Amino acid sequence: MSEAYKKAGVDIDAGDRLVKAIGPLAKATARPGADAALGGFGGLFDLKAAGFTDPILVSGTDGVGTKLKIAFETGLHNTIGIDLVAMCVNDVLAQGAEPLFFLDYFATGKLEEKTAASVVAGIAEGCRLAGCALIGGETAEMPGMYGPGEYDLAGFCVGAAERGNLLPRDVSAGDVMISIASSGAHSNGYSLIRKIAADASASYHAPAPFDSSITLGEALIAPTRIYVKSVLPLLADENVKAFAHITGGGLTDNVPRVLSKSQSARFDEDALDLPPLFAWLRDAGGLSTAEMRRTFNCGIGGVVVCAPESADKTLAALKASGEDARIIGDIAEAE
Repeated sequence: MSEAYKKAGVDIDAGDRLVKAIGPLAKATARPGADAALGGFGGLFDLKAAGFTDPILVSGTDGVGTKLKIAFETGLHNTIGIDLVAMCVNDVLAQGAEPLFFLDYFATGKLEEKTAASVVAGIAEGCRLAGCALIGGETAEMPGMYGPGEYDLAGFCVGAAERGNLLPRDVSAGDVMISIASSGAHSNGYSLIRKIAADASASYHAPAPFDSSITLGEALIAPTRIYVKSVLPLLADENVKAFAHITGGGLTDNVPRVLSKSQSARFDEDALDLPPLFAWLRDAGGLSTAEMRRTFNCGIGGVVVCAPESADKTLAALKASGEDARIIGDIAEAE
């Protein structure tokens, strides 16, 4: 161990201990195609062993954004890794691909082993929920780059789909939109959420203004829902045509991403009631409906588009897999 490097603020031994601590977590995410062993210069994945014949690779990368600030202030770090995985795997799923493996990047000013291990445990849990392997990552200790107790996260996911099975596919006027409920604000709009909370003098440690059974911090740190295991099986039905992951831009910007320029989404306003968290954000922030729908998911984490003849079957399958799903509108020709 270089004592000079340690005096400069980088503890190589702490990094080594962290790698050993998270090794079993990564190993627990092993799946066909990956053994999830850490320590090499790169992670390996065998597409043939995963059962693919003629695959197209689909990649995605994302972070958690300023939701991290709430983790820093509350000390709740154990689920923020789930957010990281969710933001990547749900995007890959929107292309019709099965998430296969994941890599993370954790950067901090001074490595706090307990916090880092908690974050990575969340990443491993997210990978388990998504059915993908955690096959590598990078931990960077960079003195002076981050404040005390702060860190940043980035994630990288690779998935695959057989050639010809990518989404969206043949979306037509008359197709039905089915929403899948979010678990909260997920990982978008947190710069505005934090401002609203500050302006309202709402403490993250006090009971939530909309739910006295939990603190505001606990409500806001709830992890992003991962939809892989409930949506991926639906794609065997060719009448299931698209999946929109509702992230930054909300319903307004994300649903059109699975439509052609000649199509528009027609929503049933009665099916778009705001859950209590979002009603509080609207009222406390003085936000219009348009601002809400373009900033937050407003209680909808994903939208499945299917042919009308498969709507009942698709809705039933989502509910059977534990999702809160409902029909929220249909696809029309753009005016």
